Amino acid sequence: MRHVLSILVENRPGVLARVAGLFSRRGYNIDSLAVGPTTDTSISRMTIVVKGDDIILEQITKQLNKLIDVIKIIDLTAAQDFVERELVLIKVSSSSQSRSEILEIADIFRAKVVDVAAKSITLETTGSEGKIEALIDLFKKFGIIEIVRTGKIALNRGMK
Repeated sequence: MRHVLSILVENRPGVLARVAGLFSRRGYNIDSLAVGPTTDTSISRMTIVVKGDDIILEQITKQLNKLIDVIKIIDLTAAQDFVERELVLIKVSSSSQSRSEILEIADIFRAKVVDVAAKSITLETTGSEGKIEALIDLFKKFGIIEIVRTGKIALNRGMK
């Protein structure tokens, strides 16, 4: 099972390395990791996606809680009431014949054109992992030159 963890940490040098090192030492793979500041400049939020059963998640949580810089850990997947998004930039091979079809697909997915070149179009979009995967699948037939993804970010809904 995939778990989305929202971890509040002290905003200090080396915290990311300590958290990532903990996962590495324990042999747990991180599927996605995003870090950013919060409204409090002394605190950062890490959103980590990890695969594992409840026993593995419990071990990860216990180990994370031992780190001095960790303030709070929330398993958003357990709450099941959260908003998640991912940002992707996709550079697609295009020609004068394929350009209109690429733009039609982009419009359906609310993707924004951020660069146009003679033989490519670069688009950006945000959404759930499923939306991003569907868009990538549709662009494969044109030839995807490059993809860059942010990883998942997520928050609880409401005032939790």
